[in-house]
Amino acid sequence: MGASTDFYFDPVLTGATLRVRPIRSDEFAALYAVAADPLMWVQHPAKNRAERDVFEGWFNSALEQHALVVEELSTRRVIGSSRYYHWDPAAREVSIGYSFLARDHWGGAANAEMKRLMLAHAFKCADVVWFHVDPGNTRSRRAMEKIGATLSHTGAIAINGEVPKEYVFYRIDAPAPRVNG
Repeated sequence: MGASTDFYFDPVLTGATLRVRPIRSDEFAALYAVAADPLMWVQHPAKNRAERDVFEGWFNSALEQHALVVEELSTRRVIGSSRYYHWDPAAREVSIGYSFLARDHWGGAANAEMKRLMLAHAFKCADVVWFHVDPGNTRSRRAMEKIGATLSHTGAIAINGEVPKEYVFYRIDAPAPRVNG
């Protein structure tokens, strides 16, 4: 793919119905309005993220770690977040994660569109994109399969300085270059 060893973590990505863009410090209320739903976190390792003080910790780290906000184009409503992390220029690999979407967008096209936009951006520099999913999060595991990710292996990993946890690793390889003929 591209020759750059630098990965741009703060893109603005626009699709048919969504925009994925860098988080702003004034968006706590908009993101917490989505995250305050305790049912969102039932299968997530941070089951208490709906609590305001827990979400404040997430938000502060999101500002430091180049999180992205997902918004509907038609309403400009913030519906979730995701981010890139673990860019390895030597291996040409990056991870996408910390993703969540409002429950009214579960099971529809929003996750696929968000991931399609993020993958297209990632593949400008990366050859492989990794997703780390909690083993018990069947909803996220099904979502990985729906977007074409392949289950690679399981293992413990420390993400962004957190305590190592067991995850299932899904991967998507960059599309092969087209051959004109």
